[in-house]
Amino acid sequence: MNSNLQRKRSIAVFDSGVGGISVLRELIKIMPNEDYIYMGDSKNAPYGTKSKEEVRKLTVSCAQNLFSQGAKGLVVACNTATSAAVRVLREMYPQVPIVGIEPAVKPAALCMEYPRVLVMATPMTIREEKFHHLMERYENDAEIIPLPCPGLMDFIERGDLDGEDLKSYLGDLLYSYSDNQMDAAVLGCTHYPFVRRQIQQVLGEHVRIFDGGEGTAREMRRRLGEKGLLQSEDRHGVIKFENSLTDVSRIELCRRLLALP
Repeated sequence: MNSNLQRKRSIAVFDSGVGGISVLRELIKIMPNEDYIYMGDSKNAPYGTKSKEEVRKLTVSCAQNLFSQGAKGLVVACNTATSAAVRVLREMYPQVPIVGIEPAVKPAALCMEYPRVLVMATPMTIREEKFHHLMERYENDAEIIPLPCPGLMDFIERGDLDGEDLKSYLGDLLYSYSDNQMDAAVLGCTHYPFVRRQIQQVLGEHVRIFDGGEGTAREMRRRLGEKGLLQSEDRHGVIKFENSLTDVSRIELCRRLLALP
């Protein structure tokens, strides 16, 4: 395949459900002329409560499907899948730009002098050795408090972004960390940015909130640029949505989340 045709291929974005739309939004902001395939594995969500081996197998299977469609690069827009499978995928596809995501602990830890940082993530992400190494790297810069959030992504998967049940869940989950307890919070799952406003309301307006979407998007642009794979035409890209659930409402939810301001 010649280089011009390679540049015109799509960028694939994969997540365990609809959460990776928050990363897709950042990708579109900085590369609006690219085409994208978004794949959500909602049939097998949530990944955060599965074993590492299960998550790796599911992620590799979905990645193989996306590469069979000719994707020129892959963003694994799921912290859990990144921890479980990105290294394996890079070994399988050494010539392909593959970018994962990790909790934005670094910018949060360095946002001020020794801040108290709450890291919200799935139970599996917090159990992972990779996450513990990330915390250790910045333990002299900040007080880092990991908080597993079982069930939070389920609200977003259902499209419940502002319901009373969600508000009650967040109120109970974050009660001990509100009332000026935290300086920063890290949204360590790509689903969580869709309820950022509600998290902010509970923690307080003074709390700075970080997520890894923008950094991941910039890293994909850098890697594509290194390989000469950036789309050169001045155009509006096309977005294709796929989901392991055949329910049409799942695709409609993806479009709704992508359109949120």
